[in-house]
Amino acid sequence: MALGNALFFEDVTIGDEIPGLEKGPMTTTHLMRWSAAMENWHKIHYDRPFAIEHDKLPDLLINGSLKQQFVMQLLADWAGPGGWVWKVGFQFRAMNVVGETLRIWGRVVDKRETPDYGLIDIELGILNDTDKESTPGTATVVLPYREGAALPYPFVAP
Repeated sequence: MALGNALFFEDVTIGDEIPGLEKGPMTTTHLMRWSAAMENWHKIHYDRPFAIEHDKLPDLLINGSLKQQFVMQLLADWAGPGGWVWKVGFQFRAMNVVGETLRIWGRVVDKRETPDYGLIDIELGILNDTDKESTPGTATVVLPYREGAALPYPFVAP
């Protein structure tokens, strides 16, 4: 990284680890507030007896949309004010439950040049306290060139 908080295509190397994001330990308050904000009133996110006894879950589940937001926060923080998160895809492969601390991670796996900006391909995921991967995925982040123009807004995909 150079020039204050600006991240440029030239600053990135394949294999770079994106500074991780840690959330938690997740509490029932986190889950209830997120459920309220998203108007997601499914009881598996805030009613422990319902989640465990009725749905036979191990505990209250961390909302998928909250995990999605954590992934987006990781990418947007890394890209900085001059970058753009273009594409993100991931799968919910395992449950995360209240009490866990989540570590959101990313690693640069490729970079490509276009005439006006660079494309950074990222492998990412969410690990819990026992290093179990629950949300593997990929993303493409667009970064400006050091001597190039700012990225256009709105961003138009190549």
